[in-house]
Amino acid sequence: MNEDYIKRINTILLFIDDNLDSDLSLEIVASAGAYSPFHFHRIFKAITNETLNAYITRKRIEKTASILLHQKNVSIAELSLQYGFNSNSSFTKTFKKFYGISPSDFRKSSSKFSKIREAESKNGQENGLFEEYICSIMNHINWIKMNAKIEIIEMPKLDLAFITQIGHEGLGNAYGRLMKWAIPKGLLKEGSKMLTIYHDSFKITDPNKVRMSACLILKEKIKADGEIGLTAIEKGKCIVGHFEIGIHEFEKAWTGLFIWMNENGFKKADRNPFEIYHNNFNEHPEKIAIVDFCIPVE
Repeated sequence: MNEDYIKRINTILLFIDDNLDSDLSLEIVASAGAYSPFHFHRIFKAITNETLNAYITRKRIEKTASILLHQKNVSIAELSLQYGFNSNSSFTKTFKKFYGISPSDFRKSSSKFSKIREAESKNGQENGLFEEYICSIMNHINWIKMNAKIEIIEMPKLDLAFITQIGHEGLGNAYGRLMKWAIPKGLLKEGSKMLTIYHDSFKITDPNKVRMSACLILKEKIKADGEIGLTAIEKGKCIVGHFEIGIHEFEKAWTGLFIWMNENGFKKADRNPFEIYHNNFNEHPEKIAIVDFCIPVE
């Protein structure tokens, strides 16, 4: 696929992210990447493996799922209207196709407090399930205490060169292409760091469709070319967990850090979480990654 196509699709993916509550007709989205609507639809599907309408619908449903998880005061009717559904019934029907339950049931099942109320009102066997749930939470908290140093940090602005990766399995390959581009330009120096931005959550997005940006933190201004894009993480407050762990422990680390966030009364900001790598785990004798997990908070 032509690298210019990929670069322009990157621009469009960012445009869609920023405008999920706006009109995203074929004509409007195509114009954001300077495409004609006729050619754009085919190119978009070739790169993302989804039609434009399917991609936008999925992103809108995943956005509403995230809001249902984290913002208890937003009504389902508000979400339905804000994200372009004609009615509550249309929204509910589409949501069920993705998650198998209605938006209201999704919100109830994700709430710790609803679990507490349900467990207290039921019989001993189900109280055992509640105890198992609490035990799991405590295990994550204890694991975090043993394996992470957690700080609240005002992160500086980070300028980045990036390659878009859709699906977790190809992330290593994306970093290989990024380094192949960076090395001849003298951008990989002592102290250079790589970073992954997660635009989707593995909790609500199929792992094969999770969109990530494989990034190199830039120390100087540079012009991007080919499939490489330029972006930035803006200055802001973050929960930062410092870990030295195996790759197989990344999921546990993220889960534990989000639990720590909730238990300590922090609220995730409407910005994407990211990882900063301080070593190449493949070069470590025990395959240990020295990595910071960062959750932007309000």
